[in-house]
Amino acid sequence: MRLSAGAAVAAVAAALLTAAPAQAAPADKPEVLSRWTQTSASSYQSWYAARQNQAAWAAYGFDWSTDYCTTSPDNPYGYPFALSCARHDFGYRNYKAAGQFAANKDRLDSAFYADLKRVCAAYSGERRTECDSLATVYYEAVRILGLQDAETG
Repeated sequence: MRLSAGAAVAAVAAALLTAAPAQAAPADKPEVLSRWTQTSASSYQSWYAARQNQAAWAAYGFDWSTDYCTTSPDNPYGYPFALSCARHDFGYRNYKAAGQFAANKDRLDSAFYADLKRVCAAYSGERRTECDSLATVYYEAVRILGLQDAETG
Protein backbone atom coordinates (compact mmCIF):
# COMPACT_ATOMS: atom_id res chain seq x y z
CA MET A 1 0.00 0.00 0.00
CA ARG A 2 1.37 3.33 -1.00
CA LEU A 3 0.50 6.55 0.86
CA SER A 4 0.05 9.84 -0.89
CA ALA A 5 2.50 12.58 0.04
CA GLY A 6 -0.21 14.33 2.04
CA ALA A 7 -1.09 11.16 3.94
CA ALA A 8 2.58 10.47 4.69
CA VAL A 9 3.06 14.00 6.07
CA ALA A 10 -0.08 13.62 8.17
CA ALA A 11 1.14 10.28 9.55
CA VAL A 12 4.54 11.74 10.47
CA ALA A 13 2.92 14.79 12.09
CA ALA A 14 0.58 12.58 14.11
CA ALA A 15 3.48 10.44 15.29
CA LEU A 16 5.45 13.51 16.35
CA LEU A 17 2.53 15.03 18.20
CA THR A 18 1.78 11.84 20.14
CA ALA A 19 5.39 11.02 21.01
CA ALA A 20 6.28 11.95 24.56
CA PRO A 21 9.00 14.58 24.68
CA ALA A 22 12.22 13.57 26.40
CA GLN A 23 12.33 14.90 29.93
CA ALA A 24 15.55 16.67 30.74
CA ALA A 25 16.56 16.90 34.37
CA PRO A 26 16.11 20.35 35.88
CA ALA A 27 19.07 22.66 35.31
CA ASP A 28 19.82 22.88 39.03
CA LYS A 29 20.41 19.12 39.40
CA PRO A 30 24.20 19.53 39.95
CA GLU A 31 23.55 22.19 42.60
CA VAL A 32 20.99 20.02 44.41
CA LEU A 33 23.32 17.02 44.28
CA SER A 34 26.13 19.11 45.72
CA ARG A 35 23.89 20.55 48.43
CA TRP A 36 22.90 17.04 49.55
CA THR A 37 26.45 15.67 49.69
CA GLN A 38 28.28 18.14 51.93
CA THR A 39 29.79 17.35 55.35
CA SER A 40 27.33 19.43 57.39
CA ALA A 41 24.44 18.14 59.45
CA SER A 42 22.10 20.43 57.48
CA SER A 43 23.22 18.78 54.23
CA TYR A 44 22.44 15.37 55.70
CA GLN A 45 19.04 16.57 56.93
CA SER A 46 18.16 18.01 53.51
CA TRP A 47 19.13 14.74 51.82
CA TYR A 48 17.17 12.71 54.38
CA ALA A 49 14.03 14.84 53.92
CA ALA A 50 14.29 14.40 50.15
CA ARG A 51 14.85 10.65 50.55
CA GLN A 52 11.61 10.46 52.54
CA ASN A 53 9.78 12.21 49.68
CA GLN A 54 11.54 10.88 46.56
CA ALA A 55 8.50 11.37 44.36
CA ALA A 56 8.85 15.14 44.70
CA TRP A 57 12.33 14.85 43.17
CA ALA A 58 11.45 12.39 40.38
CA ALA A 59 12.13 14.90 37.60
CA TYR A 60 15.79 15.02 38.69
CA GLY A 61 16.32 11.34 37.93
CA PHE A 62 18.42 10.72 41.04
CA ASP A 63 19.51 7.18 41.80
CA TRP A 64 18.25 6.48 45.33
CA SER A 65 19.24 2.80 45.32
CA THR A 66 21.48 1.55 48.09
CA ASP A 67 23.01 -1.61 49.45
CA TYR A 68 23.68 0.34 52.64
CA CYS A 69 27.11 -0.65 53.98
CA THR A 70 27.76 -3.15 51.17
CA THR A 71 29.57 -6.15 52.73
CA SER A 72 30.14 -4.47 56.12
CA PRO A 73 27.50 -4.60 58.85
CA ASP A 74 24.90 -1.83 58.53
CA ASN A 75 24.66 -1.50 62.31
CA PRO A 76 27.96 -2.79 63.74
CA TYR A 77 27.65 -3.54 67.47
CA GLY A 78 24.31 -1.74 67.43
CA TYR A 79 25.60 1.57 66.01
CA PRO A 80 23.14 2.70 63.32
CA PHE A 81 25.40 3.36 60.33
CA ALA A 82 22.91 2.29 57.63
CA LEU A 83 21.61 5.75 56.71
CA SER A 84 25.14 7.17 56.58
CA CYS A 85 25.97 4.38 54.15
CA ALA A 86 22.82 5.09 52.13
CA ARG A 87 23.77 8.76 51.70
CA HIS A 88 27.29 7.71 50.72
CA ASP A 89 25.82 5.37 48.08
CA PHE A 90 23.61 8.21 46.87
CA GLY A 91 26.63 10.44 46.34
CA TYR A 92 28.75 7.77 44.67
CA ARG A 93 25.99 6.59 42.33
CA ASN A 94 24.82 10.02 41.26
CA TYR A 95 28.27 11.52 40.75
CA LYS A 96 29.29 8.45 38.74
CA ALA A 97 26.18 8.89 36.57
CA ALA A 98 27.13 12.55 36.07
CA GLY A 99 30.68 11.60 35.11
CA GLN A 100 32.02 13.68 38.02
CA PHE A 101 32.87 11.00 40.56
CA ALA A 102 36.65 11.39 40.75
CA ALA A 103 36.37 15.15 41.32
CA ASN A 104 33.91 14.65 44.21
CA LYS A 105 35.04 11.38 45.82
CA ASP A 106 37.09 12.93 48.63
CA ARG A 107 34.19 15.17 49.70
CA LEU A 108 31.74 12.27 49.54
CA ASP A 109 34.00 10.19 51.75
CA SER A 110 34.46 13.11 54.16
CA ALA A 111 30.69 13.61 54.33
CA PHE A 112 30.32 9.90 55.10
CA TYR A 113 32.83 10.19 57.93
CA ALA A 114 31.06 13.28 59.30
CA ASP A 115 27.74 11.41 59.22
CA LEU A 116 29.25 8.46 61.09
CA LYS A 117 30.81 10.78 63.68
CA ARG A 118 27.39 12.41 64.25
CA VAL A 119 25.97 8.95 64.91
CA CYS A 120 28.75 8.35 67.44
CA ALA A 121 28.12 11.70 69.15
CA ALA A 122 24.96 10.18 70.63
CA TYR A 123 27.11 7.90 72.81
CA SER A 124 29.50 8.53 75.67
CA GLY A 125 32.40 6.84 77.39
CA GLU A 126 33.60 3.51 76.04
CA ARG A 127 30.64 3.21 73.65
CA ARG A 128 31.59 6.54 72.07
CA THR A 129 35.22 5.48 71.76
CA GLU A 130 34.19 2.17 70.19
CA CYS A 131 31.79 3.89 67.79
CA ASP A 132 34.40 6.47 66.77
CA SER A 133 36.88 3.66 66.10
CA LEU A 134 34.39 1.86 63.89
CA ALA A 135 33.58 5.11 62.09
CA THR A 136 37.27 5.52 61.30
CA VAL A 137 37.51 1.96 59.99
CA TYR A 138 34.46 2.46 57.75
CA TYR A 139 35.82 5.77 56.48
CA GLU A 140 39.27 4.36 55.73
CA ALA A 141 37.68 1.42 53.91
CA VAL A 142 35.68 3.64 51.53
CA ARG A 143 38.57 6.06 51.14
CA ILE A 144 40.91 3.26 50.04
CA LEU A 145 38.52 0.87 48.27
CA GLY A 146 36.71 3.70 46.52
CA LEU A 147 39.94 4.69 44.77
CA GLN A 148 39.36 1.82 42.37
CA ASP A 149 36.00 3.38 41.48
CA ALA A 150 37.59 6.79 41.01
CA GLU A 151 40.10 5.37 38.56
CA THR A 152 37.47 3.50 36.53
CA GLY A 153 34.43 5.74 37.09
